[in-house]
This record gives sequence, C-alpha cells and structure tokens, in this order.
Amino acid sequence: MLKHLKKEVWSPYVVGVFIAILAVSSLFVFQKTVGASTTFVKLAALFWSAVDPSHLEENPYYRTYLNGKGWFDWQMLFVLGIFLGAFLSSKFSGAVPRRKVPHIWEVNWGTSVIKRRTAAFMGGVILMFGARLAGGCTSGHAISGGFQLALSGWIFMMGVFALGIPTALMMYRKGRAL
Repeated sequence: MLKHLKKEVWSPYVVGVFIAILAVSSLFVFQKTVGASTTFVKLAALFWSAVDPSHLEENPYYRTYLNGKGWFDWQMLFVLGIFLGAFLSSKFSGAVPRRKVPHIWEVNWGTSVIKRRTAAFMGGVILMFGARLAGGCTSGHAISGGFQLALSGWIFMMGVFALGIPTALMMYRKGRAL
C-alpha cells in the first residue's frame, strides 16, 4: 500500500474512485455534500470580526453564512485536509519542485517568478470570485451536484470543459509540458 502512496502521479481513475467514495460517504454519514468555497467566506468573516465587527454585522452576505453557525465546522476541516493531504502527498512521493517557473510557463510567458506568482494569485482570486458568484466551487457543483444528477452540476461541468480547453490552448499556445 505504501508503494502506491509514494507514486508521484496517480491514475485519474483511481483518484476518481476515491473522490466518489469521499462524496458518497460525506452525504450518507454526515448528511453534507462536498464543497470548499464557503470556508473562505467564513475566513473572510473571521478577519472582519477582528478588524471591523460592525462591518460584519451590517453585511447581509456574511450574515447569511454565519447566522447561528460556528466559524470552525466540517467544511473547514475538509479544506485543512486538502492542504494536509497535498503536503503529505508531496512528502511521500518525494516530489520536489524542480523549477520556480514551470517549463510550459517559461516557454509562453518568460522566466519571471514574480510574474508567475502574480498570475497564479490573480487566477485564484478570479476563481474564488466566480465560485462565490456561482454559489459554490467545482467540488460543490461538479462532484456533489454531478453525483446527485443535478442539472446545474452537469451544465457547470460542460461549461468548465467548453471554456477551459480553449483557454488552456490560448494561454499555452507556444509549447507543451515536458
């Protein structure tokens, strides 16, 4: 078993089976669907509660997510588990970042580490904004919605592929990953 945990790259089919087990278990054991983006709303609300509590109390968006609910819940543990799992995976596999700028980025956009990190950060901001605007993230819409056969989940995934593939082709038009 440990031999499989040490692999640097896992089969997407094996990972898909584990994600399915996680999603179904979460629904039947905890009566909760898998999702992560609300955790970041709660972290932002936690920040505002320390910096300007009146802003938090006056903001209906935060009140929707916090009304009578704790800061630290199952979803926060889920997100912490994602970070912990990624860390442990990199340690088990022995994967060490070999480059500060991936080859495919370097071919298309240059060697600037600051440019790469800025683009990654801005991409994350846009992704989180979109997730909150859509009322959920990829795990919420695609995984949980998809296995429940929710039309919105399937439409979301079709949109991800319909827009993601052309965007990737446009962004990385000069080279491919080595």
